[in-house]
Amino acid sequence: QVQLVESGGGVVQAGGSLRLSCAASGRTFSSYVMGWFRQAPGKEREFVAAISWRAGTTFYADSVKGRFTISRDIAKNTMQLQMNSLKPEDTAVYYCAASKLEVAITTESSYDYWGQGTQVTVSS
Repeated sequence: QVQLVESGGGVVQAGGSLRLSCAASGRTFSSYVMGWFRQAPGKEREFVAAISWRAGTTFYADSVKGRFTISRDIAKNTMQLQMNSLKPEDTAVYYCAASKLEVAITTESSYDYWGQGTQVTVSS
């Protein structure tokens, strides 16, 4: 059974940095795309970033491009999201997700497995 467990959330001041991690287990993810989504209070869940596990190709939402960096450690089966220059509007619960296919990767429904989420709060 696939399990995704996020860690690294917390409270940070605007302009600060946080590093999220997602530990994946239960199968080999070599053909998967792994992604990060977030959901702010009262808003729908939105795409943040994704990475193809095998090739390492990365994708970003315009709102985080240049500030966030997604990466993966194949040996450890983990994925990271380095978040710099954080803004109050980045405040949300951040979710790790895995998709079996590299199709429509910015779409929530394309992902087959989800973590429980980790809270990120950016104070002004």
